[in-house]
Amino acid sequence: MEIYQLKTFVAVATEGNLTRAAERVFTSAPAVSAQLKALEEELGVRLFDRTPRGMSLTLAGQRLLTDAQRTLAAAQAMQVAAAQIRGQVRGVVRMGTVSDPVALRLGEVFVRLAEAHPQVALQLRQGISMNAIQAVRRGELDCAWVLSEHEQLEGLDILRLQPCQVVAALPQRMADSGMPDSLAALAGLPWVATPPECGLRVQLERLFAAAGASVPGGLMADSEGALRSMVVSGLGVGLMRRDQAQAAEREGHVRIYPGWEGQTWLCWVSSPEALTIPAVAAVRDTVAALWGSDGQP
Repeated sequence: MEIYQLKTFVAVATEGNLTRAAERVFTSAPAVSAQLKALEEELGVRLFDRTPRGMSLTLAGQRLLTDAQRTLAAAQAMQVAAAQIRGQVRGVVRMGTVSDPVALRLGEVFVRLAEAHPQVALQLRQGISMNAIQAVRRGELDCAWVLSEHEQLEGLDILRLQPCQVVAALPQRMADSGMPDSLAALAGLPWVATPPECGLRVQLERLFAAAGASVPGGLMADSEGALRSMVVSGLGVGLMRRDQAQAAEREGHVRIYPGWEGQTWLCWVSSPEALTIPAVAAVRDTVAALWGSDGQP
């Protein structure tokens, strides 16, 4: 049997669907079906039952799945060990991002990583903090930048890179009508909220709790860029990182409310399992050295 056949077997067991499994192993559904058939013939057992709902493991398939996963892990460990013997670090690292590239210093990370480890490639996926954290826990991402006020996250390795001040930004035309004289008055204005999975949501809930109000429904933005655009266009007040709010204020688009400020942290997270992969460890070292070189906490 071949390693690629075992990868296909595990992919189908994970996805329960030939098409999705084919996407996972970068081939076609007919090729996946042919590989499974060849593996079943070689092993002399049926691995899956084909049902209207997809592919379901047989009892034999369930018993052999753990062995297949163990074999693939051993093969990967052997490849990693060989690369270390050669003094090389290589591989693809799936990294989540939750902010703009400048704030994350992505360009500097790419340059330093390319200089030190030219055979490490980064695949970026933008999302929301809690979604990125869960994706790292599930193994769908190797690491991620997130906004979190927590010093520790269960089951994850976390680097706190920089504190982030959070402010309430009012559209300029709304501020021209008069700056709110209290948190209650601020909370009574139209708002652009963020979803519960966003790293700024905790700060938003704290602001409204201090104002004796509940976070409104309605307008919602799931990224910093979308929120900034909606606030600048005059749709409502929104929470922004202070540096972004100050830039928008200098351009005459918003005004920062002076009576409230929150704080969270820009963090880099990974899992202990992912950090055993030299390419992921190389990314962590690069991020840590870059932010540490500026004397950040």
